[in-house]
Amino acid sequence: MKVIGIIGASALGKGPWVETLIASFRQGGWSVSTIKRAPDGFDIDRPGKLSYARREAGCHEVMLVGDRRLVLMQEFRTEPAPKLGTLIARLDPVDLVIVEGFHDAAVPTIEVCAAASGKPPRWPENRHVVALVSEQPVEAPLPTFAVTDVPGLAGFVVGHLALSRRV
Repeated sequence: MKVIGIIGASALGKGPWVETLIASFRQGGWSVSTIKRAPDGFDIDRPGKLSYARREAGCHEVMLVGDRRLVLMQEFRTEPAPKLGTLIARLDPVDLVIVEGFHDAAVPTIEVCAAASGKPPRWPENRHVVALVSEQPVEAPLPTFAVTDVPGLAGFVVGHLALSRRV
């Protein structure tokens, strides 16, 4: 499986943009999975649900299975969260895994830049950043794509990762 990271400005409305990028890869025939780094303290579960009660009772893992999907919740009570490689290894094989929000990941990474975020870009210090996406021109020695140029960025990723379809 090939992996591409996405980091950067939430001020740009990165969520829908990433979904458009995923759709572009899917339209090109590639299978895609994603791993999103959630904010610390995030919880998909809530009090009053059996899954919540079972986690609170001490279960290490709780799996919810329906007719169309499953969710696996794993508690990190005494150990640190798993490394990115461990998380990727848990996924079913696909052509491309998009990992979002893993700022220190040692994978080729796209940085989304937005002046409105007020944060300095990471690409000057992060050697894993291979391309930039911005709503306005950026002076950089890296390939730079407009937010609206999702097909161009997808083509760059295909070439950069030498992405081929699984048989």
